[in-house]
Amino acid sequence: MTSESKASTPLTLPVLPLDDEVVLPGMVVPFDLSDADVRAAVEAAQAAAPSVGSGSKPQVLLVPRIDGTYASTGVLGTVEQVGRLSDGDPGALIRGRGRVRIGAGTTGPGAALWVEGLKVDETVPDPVPGAVAELVKEYKALATSWLKKRGAWQVVDRVQAIEDVSALADNSGYSPFLSSQQKVELLETDDPIARLKLATEQLREHLAEQDVAESIAKDVQEGVDKQQREFLLRRQLDAVRKELREINGEQDGEESDDYRTRVEAADLPGHVREAALKEVDKLERSSDQSPEGSWIRTWLDTVLELPWNERTEDEYDIKGAQNVLDAEHAGLQDVKERITEYLAVRKRRADRGLGVVGGRRGGAVLALVGPPGVGKTSLGESVAHAMGRKFVRVALGGVRDEAEIRGHRRTYVGALPGRIVRAIKEAGSMNPVVLLDEIDKVGSDFRGDPAAALLEVLDPAQNHTFRDHYLEVELDLSDVVFLATANVIEAIPEALLDRMELVRLDGYTEDEKVVIARDHLLPRQLERAGLQTDEVTLDESALRKLAGEYTREAGVRNLERSVARLLRKVAAKHELGEQELPFTVSDADLRALIGRPHHVPESAQDPAERRTAVPGVATGLAVTGAGGDVLFVEASLADPETGAAGLTLTGQLGDVMKESAQIALSFLRSRGAELELPVADLKERGVHIHFPAGAVPKDGPSAGVTMTTALASLLSGRLVRTDVAMTGEVSLTGRVLPIGGVKQKLLAAHRAGITTVIIPKRNEADLDDVPAEILEKLDVHPVTDVRQVLELALTEAELRVPAAA
Repeated sequence: MTSESKASTPLTLPVLPLDDEVVLPGMVVPFDLSDADVRAAVEAAQAAAPSVGSGSKPQVLLVPRIDGTYASTGVLGTVEQVGRLSDGDPGALIRGRGRVRIGAGTTGPGAALWVEGLKVDETVPDPVPGAVAELVKEYKALATSWLKKRGAWQVVDRVQAIEDVSALADNSGYSPFLSSQQKVELLETDDPIARLKLATEQLREHLAEQDVAESIAKDVQEGVDKQQREFLLRRQLDAVRKELREINGEQDGEESDDYRTRVEAADLPGHVREAALKEVDKLERSSDQSPEGSWIRTWLDTVLELPWNERTEDEYDIKGAQNVLDAEHAGLQDVKERITEYLAVRKRRADRGLGVVGGRRGGAVLALVGPPGVGKTSLGESVAHAMGRKFVRVALGGVRDEAEIRGHRRTYVGALPGRIVRAIKEAGSMNPVVLLDEIDKVGSDFRGDPAAALLEVLDPAQNHTFRDHYLEVELDLSDVVFLATANVIEAIPEALLDRMELVRLDGYTEDEKVVIARDHLLPRQLERAGLQTDEVTLDESALRKLAGEYTREAGVRNLERSVARLLRKVAAKHELGEQELPFTVSDADLRALIGRPHHVPESAQDPAERRTAVPGVATGLAVTGAGGDVLFVEASLADPETGAAGLTLTGQLGDVMKESAQIALSFLRSRGAELELPVADLKERGVHIHFPAGAVPKDGPSAGVTMTTALASLLSGRLVRTDVAMTGEVSLTGRVLPIGGVKQKLLAAHRAGITTVIIPKRNEADLDDVPAEILEKLDVHPVTDVRQVLELALTEAELRVPAAA
């Protein structure tokens, strides 16, 4: 059941505008008659009062005017009294009687604005429904709670005495927390029950906001009280400590005095001592509650822990250092020679008093670039051992924040020095061997580029005055030996690579792998498997087969895994009672223990199963991030009736390799007649060239001669020799141009069982880098023209087979 409100009783009344104020029915409000609008409305009402009836009071229409706009509903007000206000000015007391809907303007006596209106009659069902009674109860409870908080106890009784729903809702007009807009909304709501709901909601929201404000004020006050209490207690504690020191005859001192003593007693360089004393001065001036005090203490602790003048003496026994390197690593002659040269130069500089020249010492920056598993990381420890220096490893893989290298500013919470300073601190000396591992895996994002921050660290001309953002004092890195490791040289920025001396580690030969497995891997894995050295022995033939047929890699990681797996099998069989110890493993035992070989050389396969058993397949050589590898190229011709003419390339090839295929095809089309090849097939039939392992991206120009050979084999029907692999870029005139990675490619050819390798003539000088034992086992042919490649790679004409479709 809802209440009803209807408009009736037409009235003509003078308007008393209320600027940014609202009067609701039931309110008694004094007005200042010195206001022109108020005086005009009251005088007009008094002039019209006799016409209404004898004994009636003058009536005005109180209309809110918010921002110059009149409300659609006003309040009928009666002038109860005209006299003087408390300040002596003339005034009138007006009581709100009821709502009036404002109609059109009209004329009347006096200077006031007259309007026509309809008085709103508001009725509430009697008896009051239960829901309305609950609403009345809730409003009175909220109003009582708010009035009690303000101490208005007398008003509480008056509100509790109101029973009329409309009067109770209009009582909200006295609430000072309501805005003019909210009061207008109450005024224009005719339905008393709806108006009471609105007033209840407004009062509830205000009380909720008041509770939040009181809670915040309480928390703030509690925090202030706690700080004041803590400050007072600390002052009392300081006074007690001072009295105790005086009783015990101790000198008065503070924490800042302790830091000052430590700084003055420490062996610091002059500029560092000066900066540290300035920070101690700041610490003395700061209060105990200041956060800057903790920052300064942390900074001073870091500075005092750094080994500013600590240096280890280098071992100048050159032959002894060389023996250490040879004992711990097989092969890797290039980097061993470089370390030996460095030590020899250091010795001569020290003998002649040239240890420090121009503020710089004789450090070194080397970049060890090579495939995984060749010993780059472990080589750093061997270098430090050979030189008698401390060794620190700094992992850079995945680092994306420039602050990891140069440190954070001290203003940040949890600021730390960079990894370089932390490495020096960890080493405990200013001349350690620092291994910057995986420098090619450094990334960059919105936090900066760590590789750019390394430019100063790795520049011998600048790193004697390196500044960390956290320390903000110069740090001399010129005596540090930096060894940076990387797998892919192309991933290192050019500016950074220019600051390092490049040493390539291209992988091990099979003989070197056997030596490494026998002297290093086998003893380590025997210990991990819980076996004695005299319990299990591996023949050299078994190690050679493990290196050649069970693993095919540049490094020795998979070889070590194979050795570990083999020893685990032997240990398990012994525990099961199936194998007696001691036991010697030969190459014939490998298949029974760890299964079949995974890499069988093409030359060892059945002639019918070889990849080059059909025309159009050639063997190339490539370089990947894991070292050298063998790459096969397959070519086919489409049926002239079904296939469209043109060139199709598959195998996830890069742009350069696609261009090499176009060049190979163009060369054969233009010079095929000289080579006695059926060139017409190339014009009429589609050509498809495919590189197996299609999921692996491939790019580069060095497969040009391989693609030319595969197409020539396809057209001529002559097979490509199984034992031949080739590399080289081809030009449109058939010239074979130089390429890179000759050493890695020849090592890969040797691992794959290839005996004949074709390389460009201009790469012949690169053969000096290839180990002599590899060159002895390979027949290397430097060539200048594709015709020479075809003569060497293709079989004799009597083995001709029809060209594959």
